[in-house]
Amino acid sequence: MIEVQPITIEGIGFTAITVKLPKTNFMAVTGEDGYIMCGALDVALLNEKLKDRGILAGRAVGVRTIDQLLAAPLESVTLAAEEKGVKKGTIGKDAMLLLHGITPDE
Repeated sequence: MIEVQPITIEGIGFTAITVKLPKTNFMAVTGEDGYIMCGALDVALLNEKLKDRGILAGRAVGVRTIDQLLAAPLESVTLAAEEKGVKKGTIGKDAMLLLHGITPDE
């Protein structure tokens, strides 16, 4: 089953996508400029083979729901995301705001 739902973080709209697969879920939260995903995201591939695309993305591992993805510290981020201020350990919801040029409320 595939679920697509709008979500709001600090008044900004994003899209949450969950694909329920056997024994696991694939999850992503995306906006116009970048996204965060579950452990299925291959950050090394984005940084090495697709570096010229400047993909803004981050990866959280061990998450099973969209809420967990938004609350989890990112395990890895792309080089382009680092340029936007997203670092390893940034919480998912804060990363989404940073990827879209918005400084999260402290």
